[in-house]
Amino acid sequence: MFGTVAVPVWLLVLILGFAAISFATHFLFPSVRWFFRRRAEKALSRLNARLDRKIDLFKLAQRSDMVARLAYDQKVVEAAMAHAAETGVPGEVAFEEARRYAREIVPGFSATVYFGFGTRAAKWLSRLLFRVRVGKVDQALGHLDPKATVIFVMNHRSNVDYVLVTWLVADRSAISYAVGEWARVWPLSALIRSMGAYFIRRGSRNALYRKVLARYVQMATEEGTTQAIFPEGGLSLDGRVGPAKLGLLSYIVEGWDPEERDVVFVPVGLAYDRVLEDRVLVEAAAAGTRRFRNRPLKVAMHALRFMWARFRGRTKGFGTAAAGFGAPVSLREHLASGGSVEELGARLMAAIAEVVPVLPVPLVAKALGDGATSRDELLGRVEALVGRLTAAGAVLKLPPQGLAVTLEEGLAPLIRRGLVSEGLQPVSSERALLAFYAASVPEV
Repeated sequence: MFGTVAVPVWLLVLILGFAAISFATHFLFPSVRWFFRRRAEKALSRLNARLDRKIDLFKLAQRSDMVARLAYDQKVVEAAMAHAAETGVPGEVAFEEARRYAREIVPGFSATVYFGFGTRAAKWLSRLLFRVRVGKVDQALGHLDPKATVIFVMNHRSNVDYVLVTWLVADRSAISYAVGEWARVWPLSALIRSMGAYFIRRGSRNALYRKVLARYVQMATEEGTTQAIFPEGGLSLDGRVGPAKLGLLSYIVEGWDPEERDVVFVPVGLAYDRVLEDRVLVEAAAAGTRRFRNRPLKVAMHALRFMWARFRGRTKGFGTAAAGFGAPVSLREHLASGGSVEELGARLMAAIAEVVPVLPVPLVAKALGDGATSRDELLGRVEALVGRLTAAGAVLKLPPQGLAVTLEEGLAPLIRRGLVSEGLQPVSSERALLAFYAASVPEV
């Protein structure tokens, strides 16, 4: 029993290796996981203590578990079987297709990435690019039902929208965004997933895909996940708040149970003195297509030039960016009064348009029209327009120093960019871009 056994060195190394692996998997790894899990739970508890809307368990679930839950959902399975019968493919092939859609859609939220990196990066980038202002916050937002699911609905002016709103509501909740195909590139996609965003294929006609997406949105809504959607379905090409596309809204309404928690929509109006993608959007509008030309090298060069000028103090950014938060809309109340999905979409877009802040550059672009003979004449137009907007209840976010400073803040960037001449006449080749900014100001 205590005798000596001679074994080759390679066998001894193999035995010791298996013993080390067994020890690690049965004793060491569980202890380490328990240690970090306890630390994560304490950190999450501290985080939820300062948030108005707590991070729900649905968001914190393991991504693999959520993919399985979505793929094995009864309605998804039924849709897969219907897809198999319609297309003639085997049932297991249709089910695997549904699983693939589930893996594509479901995010992998990380509270550490979201609050430790995401919100701080959003704050830094927003302040680097703009002077950030809040135009309006409706008082009713302070009295939302704590059990209700909150969904921010916003106009889509720029891809900076995601960054701006993430920062502005960082003290209230973690937001789950609906993100288009543009973000499905490595390594950006992994970061966006960890921020809690879910990917959608805009305009997809695949019935099975739409059912998987619908069930994910409905599950998230049932569990109380705070979400953010852009009902327009894409960036505004003309500067105006467009009509709602009813895809996500219809999924939410169809899956809502009157016996469960209410759904509250919060209208958010976003405005910028400078939309970074403005020329790309105007070109797309002129071409009559939503296919944007990607110019990564040109974008990188502009970014490097801006960063160099910013850190040397040669520029203060792109002016003002502002957000307005309107009165919440209860889904329960809307449906109880006989409202339809179409009416809900129109109501939300009208509410968004009401709280889009008016900023100096769009204001001056609107007042300028076909040109002015002098700055005094243009200042008079600005004063008259501000008077009409104020009477109409528009949200104005202008410099507190007065309208003369407002005129200077709005006019100087237009002249610097070559949209307006020193003689206060619109440059003929830039009229479309000037109209793009003017269109964001309400007609009064």
